[in-house]
Amino acid sequence: MKKFALAAVVAATITALLPAAATAQNIATVNGKPVPKARVETLIQQVTKSGQQQRSPELEAQIKDEVVRREIFMQEAEKRGIPQSADYKAQMELARQMLLIRGLMEDAKAKNPVSDAEAQAEYDKFKAQNSGEEYRARHILVEKEEDAKALIEKIKAGGNFEELAKANSKDTGSAQNGGDLDFANPNNFVPEFSKAMTALKKGEMTQEPVKSQFGWHIIKLEDTRPASFPAFDDVKAQIKQRIEQQKMIDFQEGLIKKAKTDYSFNK
Repeated sequence: MKKFALAAVVAATITALLPAAATAQNIATVNGKPVPKARVETLIQQVTKSGQQQRSPELEAQIKDEVVRREIFMQEAEKRGIPQSADYKAQMELARQMLLIRGLMEDAKAKNPVSDAEAQAEYDKFKAQNSGEEYRARHILVEKEEDAKALIEKIKAGGNFEELAKANSKDTGSAQNGGDLDFANPNNFVPEFSKAMTALKKGEMTQEPVKSQFGWHIIKLEDTRPASFPAFDDVKAQIKQRIEQQKMIDFQEGLIKKAKTDYSFNK
């Protein structure tokens, strides 16, 4: 008899706790329909995932308000039959595609992470390609050879290279700085320009105009220095991001190549 009474008490207690437990899983009810707390957590994760916002009591309160508002609006949309409309169904299909593709890319990224060794190899490769001397040059770019020759004569006669560059160069990126191109590796320039620049000594100027695909150049070498590079640890994150982006491009192109389709992509 005592065992039966104890069992009855336990059962009654559990029954009494069930509504409270169910309530704990919800943040509110709207027109008798519970609004699950899980929606709040999902939205908070989306908002904080980028790192631009941190989780806080204020943010949680705002998200709860938003989740309840959404439930109110969703119920009204359902009441009006919007989920049965053709436009809604088309938009839902687009959203489904987007979520699937995003999930695929995240899965591929997680299964093929960029290692420190890959980043180090890319860093070493770039460093090897850009070793040696860096050159700081100024130039004046004009369209016609005769204009370039006339400017060379003006400079030889005492004209100021920087002022003439500001007044005459069609390279708008450097003209305002007196033709200054700052320190750069010769490989960054077109071959004709690089060859003429590296043949100069500090302070020297090309005595004849240099032709390139952009026009006619007058080049003055300001200075040289050994090429400098940031430490690997300072740029590792950026290198990894660049490799990761390339891996995603390769992954996507690989899937496209393997797919059997009669469609011809625009190049």
